[in-house]
Amino acid sequence: MPQPVLRTERMLLLPLTDDHVDLEVELDSDPEVLRYLDGRARTREEVTEFHAKRMELGRRVDGLGYWVAFGPGGEFIGVMMLPPTEDESVAELGYRLARRHWRQGYAAEASRELLRHGFTTAGQTRIVAQTMTVNAGSRAVMTKVGLRYQRTFFPDYPPIPGSEEGEVEYAITRDEWLALSRTPEVGAG
Repeated sequence: MPQPVLRTERMLLLPLTDDHVDLEVELDSDPEVLRYLDGRARTREEVTEFHAKRMELGRRVDGLGYWVAFGPGGEFIGVMMLPPTEDESVAELGYRLARRHWRQGYAAEASRELLRHGFTTAGQTRIVAQTMTVNAGSRAVMTKVGLRYQRTFFPDYPPIPGSEEGEVEYAITRDEWLALSRTPEVGAG
């Protein structure tokens, strides 16, 4: 099963291709977008290297990978992620949005579609998401779409503001998602 085109109420999610590198460069050139990842903007060379790794990882498990999200009028919104982890029955949910699209519900909307796709089409048993403990916005999205806090951990990464508080992991199983997907609040806005 190739990675499909996905749709939400307001977005078209196209599988990431080499044609999207310039959009990734645009996204990653904003240090605020990468505040909780690198704490700085990435160079074009760094983005190109990350793109190649994403493309490779996206080919490991049918149906999983990375998507570029476009909104009304074809406006670029961001990159949405559902790559496999080392355990290929588990995927990792992620999202990075252009700052002009923050706090408009796009991350939650895309995440709901990626969860649906991951569990019903790609056959995942569990989906996880990780962020810095201090990233309240991302943690709110994870909770809103039904993921639950699992743990706090302290990976070895460059010190950036807030890194001393570690990372958090949230997760949801297929059975938990099925139960929640029947609940109108989780499936809505």
